[in-house]
Amino acid sequence: MLKIYLAGPDVFETDAIEQGRALKELCRQYGFEGLFPLDNEIAFDGTPYAIAKAIREANIALLKECDLVMANLNPFRGLEPDSGTVYEVGYAAALGKKVYGYAADLRPMIERVREEQKLLGDATLCQDGKIIEDFGLSHNLMMIDVVVAESAEACLKFIETRVLPSEPAR
Repeated sequence: MLKIYLAGPDVFETDAIEQGRALKELCRQYGFEGLFPLDNEIAFDGTPYAIAKAIREANIALLKECDLVMANLNPFRGLEPDSGTVYEVGYAAALGKKVYGYAADLRPMIERVREEQKLLGDATLCQDGKIIEDFGLSHNLMMIDVVVAESAEACLKFIETRVLPSEPAR
């Protein structure tokens, strides 16, 4: 059974354990084993720095163990995905692992920024005076082949057709 690392800010939810269980069950239904970051056993003693470093190292170990990554790239604390998730996506790609992502809003970035920041319909600069990239993509151009669906389940359906084409998992 292929292992999927479940990257995303879900670990910051108040019901993170339950969300992790639900994501792992969804993976199982599609014939995959889900690896959720909170599956790690971390000793929460020591300095905050030491704990943070242990969490990072444990997540990297799970990334190395997985066959592919599914990333929740929904906005987190702003318009962009969680920076830790983006780090994991890049790390997995550098390891040569295939990464698939999902986000509920797949409209082009420029449309999302204009709406969120209440900009004019032809604005090309955000509130901070920075250029809004306009490639027709929902996320930064570095994610061009990563964002494939609007939900975790739709992402798993997409993965299933790419990874298990001759053996549907359900």
